[in-house]
Amino acid sequence: MSITTTTHLNFRGNAREALEFYHSVFGGEIMVITYGDFGMPKELPDAGKTVWGQVATDDGFRVMAYDVPSRAGAGIAPLPSTRRENGMTLTSEPFFLSVRGESVEEVGALWEKLADGATVVEAYGPAQWAPAFGMLTDRFGITWILDVAAQHADA
Repeated sequence: MSITTTTHLNFRGNAREALEFYHSVFGGEIMVITYGDFGMPKELPDAGKTVWGQVATDDGFRVMAYDVPSRAGAGIAPLPSTRRENGMTLTSEPFFLSVRGESVEEVGALWEKLADGATVVEAYGPAQWAPAFGMLTDRFGITWILDVAAQHADA
């Protein structure tokens, strides 16, 4: 079994800029995928924002990031927690802890244990970008993302 943990940073519109900065500091590979890449109409304000991004180096440095959708606080009181609304993850938290494994079964076993006493944000199962993905906030208030590594074609 092989798993990794990765800090997942949550930004309000400058995730790409932050990832580019971390890439300039640490080197390695950078990947940025926008909401528009996942099908959000390009005329919507968040289409060019980062839905998922990562900087990873051969020596083990890895950080992930995304832009919280702009509706998640525009003129509204701060969000009380992480939740799903209209197909988007809304949060007021500055980071998630991401656990990535090689198989649906190994990550699913970890999911079952972490889910004890947790609030499920998004149930563990197949996702557009991975063989399996899930998000929960554990009984201690930490939000976890668990997913199965997928091969990505170079863009």
